[in-house]
Amino acid sequence: MSLISLNNTRTLRAQARDIEIDILEEILAKLRFIVKEKQGEQEKLEEQQREKKAMIEKYRDILASEGISIDELTTLSQSGIKTKTKRHPRPAKYSFIDDKGQKKYWTGQGRTPIIISRGLDSGKSLDDFLI
Repeated sequence: MSLISLNNTRTLRAQARDIEIDILEEILAKLRFIVKEKQGEQEKLEEQQREKKAMIEKYRDILASEGISIDELTTLSQSGIKTKTKRHPRPAKYSFIDDKGQKKYWTGQGRTPIIISRGLDSGKSLDDFLI
């Protein structure tokens, strides 16, 4: 039986037909306990919200007494936020011919292309690959 079916009187009646009254009373007592718990949680949440609202009002009054508006405060806090900017791609610094005979370019950053590595191993310098 799902919780949705508990909300339907007809379904409850049909389910309760085969259950003894003392078991139904025990179920009712447990449901009342659960409802009280839920009400307590709800009251606690509402109290926390009231306290938070009171704190916000308190700080709003303090700011107003100092001559600071909420807009000024939010503008100030947002102006300090730095956003990352994407850097522009670097221009190619070296060129080489790959195994397929195509001319390729390398900026000089990152992993050294295999063709340039082989050239460096055979005694060439990076200046030999400059554009």
